[in-house]
Parts: sequence; C-alpha cells; structure tokens
Amino acid sequence: MDYRQLGGAGMRVPVLSLGTGTFGGTNDFFKRWGTTDEREATRLIDVSLAHGMNFFDTANVYSMGDAEKILGHALKGKRHDAIVSTKATFSMGAGTNDQGSSRYHILKAADESLKRLGTDYIDLYFMHGFDATTPIDETLRTLDDLIRSGKVRYVGASNFAGWQLMKALSVSEREHLSRYVIYQGYYSLIGRDYEWELLPLIQDQKLGLQVWSPLGWGRLTGKIKSGQPLPEGRIKSGGDAGGPNVPDALLFSVLAVLEQLAEETGKSVSQIALNWLLQRPTVSNIVIGARNEEQLIQNLGAVGWSLTPEQVQRLDAAGAQKPMYPHWVGAR
Repeated sequence: MDYRQLGGAGMRVPVLSLGTGTFGGTNDFFKRWGTTDEREATRLIDVSLAHGMNFFDTANVYSMGDAEKILGHALKGKRHDAIVSTKATFSMGAGTNDQGSSRYHILKAADESLKRLGTDYIDLYFMHGFDATTPIDETLRTLDDLIRSGKVRYVGASNFAGWQLMKALSVSEREHLSRYVIYQGYYSLIGRDYEWELLPLIQDQKLGLQVWSPLGWGRLTGKIKSGQPLPEGRIKSGGDAGGPNVPDALLFSVLAVLEQLAEETGKSVSQIALNWLLQRPTVSNIVIGARNEEQLIQNLGAVGWSLTPEQVQRLDAAGAQKPMYPHWVGAR
C-alpha cells in the first residue's frame, strides 16, 4: 500500500480507504447501495487491514446510523490499528435541529457517532455539506472545541462550493481556529467539474482531496457495454440515484479507452480508472466501495503500479469536458 499526507495535516494515510455506504442497507436509499452485515463487514475490514488499508470512511446518515454501528462492531479489538472518518450535517431526524452545522447539532451528532462507533475519538470529522443558515464561525469554533477536547483529531469539508470552502478557511485563519485539512468530493473520469475551481483552490491552500464515487456511481467498472442492457447490480437497481447525468457519448468514449488500456496492461477497467485518479494533482486518498471480498481485492489492485504518461493523456482526452463560465476564459 502507498501512503500520502492527509491533505494539509501531518498524518499519513493509505491512498485507498474503504467506504461503508454499503454497510447496513436498512433504509430504501442505502439498500440500493448494498446490505453488508456485521459478519461481511468484519471480513472486509480484516482483508483491508491485511493489505495495509487501515482507513475507513463512514457517515452518520449512512443507513441512519447503522453503518457506523456495523463499522464499530467490526473494528472491535482493532480500533487502535484503524483510521476512522465520519460526517455530520444532513438530517438525522424530524426535529428542527436534527440537521445542519450549528453548535447544537454538531455536538449532539458527534457524541452519537462516538457511541455508535464504540470509540472515544474520531480521527477525521467532516461537515458533510455546507449549512448556509449557521454562521461559519459558529461551526468552526465548535469543531475547534471538539479537537481541543480530544474527541476529534482533524476536520474536513465535503461537498462545499469553492467560495464556501475558501470563506471557511479565511475565517479559521482570522479567528485562529482549527482549519479544514482535507476536502472530500466527487471526482472521476466522467465527472471532472472538480478540476475547474476546487482543484486550484485546494492546491493554493495546501489541502488535499479525498475522492468519493471514483468509479462514477459504478459506471466505470467495465460492466456497462454500448448497445447492451444494463447488467444486474447497483445501477440497474437504482443505486446511481442522486448522481449527475452522464451523456452516453462521454461515458462510452471513456469506456472505450479504458477497455483498450485494460487489454494493454492486463489490469481491469476499474483498476485503471482508480489509477488515473491516483496520478491527479491534490489527490490524497480515494474512497473505494465493495459489496464483497472479490470486489475489494479487485479495487486494491489499483495500487502498486502506474499508467504511463501517454496512457494518462489518452484518458484525459477521452474524458475532457468544456468548463462552464468563467473557467473557460483564458487567464495569465
């Protein structure tokens, strides 16, 4: 396993982490992603640790807390070997204050996550989305208090727009508060919006990127073929719900090059798509998902080798997308 800095933090992490969105599947939305139970989760974690991948990413909203519970049980006796990230912001109930990034909600959500995970600290705590109704300094001061208390070690932001992230970083600097060290966001060969504004911001501010959905909601696994019915699995069952629309021309242009490179390298389509991301600027870590051990081993095979510059260029060209205004305007 290869290791990199956790963005702007001193801690080093494996370049791959295991996402737990498939753990539980106890509500309709996450059931489409997977229904990994505690026994299966324990096996996936043991395999991950054996391969040096000791970073596990979850969120309180994944199956409304059940993913955290399963992860906590599966890590019992192994917590000291693991790096755990979780998240808060999105709704966890019908109450007025059961969502958002207020001091009230963050403190409540953090304590509940700690209890479900069966631990007394969270290595990396993300704000899962931007809360426009809460003053930014209230959110950041609360996160700073959690770090000072020892309940949280580092904090990150997920799914923020560029201006939202930059404003939060500036408030942290002005108020001398702990700053976000890493950004978790969507990035793939068929979803390159990240490159337009967030990538240069994160380079400038010396953060890092933790990629979620690196295979484009399962579209870059090699199972989708032009002119053929969708295969059984996550996409056919609606597991790509909530993801961006991807034009067929773009998808099949990228898949054609991925399949060519799979023949040239002897690697799988998904391994090549992940390896491309590992060569992109700012990427600290990629969150991979797996419904079973076979999928996990397949994705772990993305590490330990590199595409050539010429192969990377071919993929870049196949997935190129014209930026929206003002990013297409030339600048010096």
